[in-house]
Formats: sequence, structure tokens, C-alpha cells
Amino acid sequence: MTNDYIQALTIAGNDSDGSAGMPADLHSFFCRNVYGMGLITSAVAGNSYQIEAAHIMPASFIEQQFKTLAKDFKIRASKTGMLANEEVINVVADNYQKVDFGPLVVDPVIITKHGAMLLEQSAYETFREKLLPLATVLTPNFYEAQKLTELPLATPAEIAQGAKILQKLGAKNVMIKGRHDDENQKEVTDYILLENGDSFTLTESYVHTDRVNGTGDTLSAVITAELAKGQDVATAIKTAKKFVHAAIANPIEVGHQFGPINHWAAAEKSND
Repeated sequence: MTNDYIQALTIAGNDSDGSAGMPADLHSFFCRNVYGMGLITSAVAGNSYQIEAAHIMPASFIEQQFKTLAKDFKIRASKTGMLANEEVINVVADNYQKVDFGPLVVDPVIITKHGAMLLEQSAYETFREKLLPLATVLTPNFYEAQKLTELPLATPAEIAQGAKILQKLGAKNVMIKGRHDDENQKEVTDYILLENGDSFTLTESYVHTDRVNGTGDTLSAVITAELAKGQDVATAIKTAKKFVHAAIANPIEVGHQFGPINHWAAAEKSND
């Protein structure tokens, strides 16, 4: 028996409602025909209304997961999601450099799409100094990019400048996701700066829906899956953008308030 099926890893928290975090990553890997593994950093008790409780995994357990997976599997690409606090960020950054888990996609998960900070300042500084430089691809949302670059990102020129700043901080390739919190907007445009200096934008129509849980997780997970297959970064990002748009544009009714995106529809569209 061979052990050569394409494998990818998500290093993230578990959302019990299945809409975001590790479940969304694993849904995405599956839809892209990649075997997904999960290194859990935290877990939340949540539903479509709210998160009611959370638990952060001990650093020793996170480290053991790295060691255990490294003994057995050929992981070709990995991604990070919610890392919760400074201790978790440290143990993930330190252990990632001890193993060969392929290129790393870093989904910052430091500020919500509405601008609310998710990390304490000390944890944010640790993320910026220790994890960001490990990123093969960095995928901040608009507000995360504002925070990381210390720029308003009010114009295309500022966004391009911001991407260069993120590269100087260590990220090889940068995807700054466009704002998507204005009910009057018609489109969402992302800006991509590649390691070789090439840049481009990707634009899709804005979809008015509250079924958007797991959007950022899914985007970064599809990029990870495509990198695991050996795709180049630009192709991986373009595939992920189309996948996520299809998942948002074809909502499913799961839960009573803020629901998940539709990975099934995205998978079907990807195979058209």
C-alpha cells in the first residue's frame, strides 16, 4: 500500500456548528480532492446565533500533534486559522519550522470583517513577528491588512503599497481581500502581489446574504489544497476566488441566523 495520496493540513480551531474554522477547511480540502488533516488549536461551542463557550488547547498538546503527524504523513501544504493567543502562536510557529509540512498559507484571523480585534496586543505582535514571516501566502481581510500595514488602504495605490509592506514583513505572496461590508457595493475586488513582483486583481459580484460563515477559511483552504497538488500560487488563488464566490452565491439554509457558505455548489461549479 502506498502513502502518496495528496494530503494537506489545517492548523485551526474547531467550530461546533461546522460553518467555519477547521470544519470549513476540511470541507474545502474534500471538495478539491485533497485528503485533509486537522491539528486542533481550540474549540468553540457555537451555533448560528453566537459562540457560547471556548476552550484553548494546551501548548503541549498542540506540540504533540505536530510530532505525531510528522512521524507518519506526507503533508504537502498547510494553513493556519484561529490561533487564539500568544502561547498558541509561539508553539505553532516554533514547531512548523521543525517539520516538513509544505508551503504555509496564513489566514491571519486577527480582526473580524467588521473591524473587531480578535487577539490581544501581545499576541498580535507575536503573530506579526513570528508567524507572518513563515507565510508562503498571506490572506488578510481588509481590516487585518489595515492593521498590519498601518495604512488606511483607501485607494488602489495604497493597497498596492500595503501589499509591498506585508512582503517586507516576510510574507512571500500576499492577497489583500477587498471590503465586503457595504450593502450598496456591487463588486468585491482582491489585490494579489506575488513573490516575483507580479500583481493582479480578482473581482466578483457582491452577493447580499448572511450565509457567509467560513468564507475566509474556505478561501485559504482552497489555496492550500491547490498548492498541495503542485499548482503555482497565482493559479491556486484564482481557483480559490472562484470557488468561494460560487459557495456564497448559492446559499444553503443551515441554522436560523448567520449561516455557512455552500461548499457543495462550489464543488459542482468547479467541475463544470
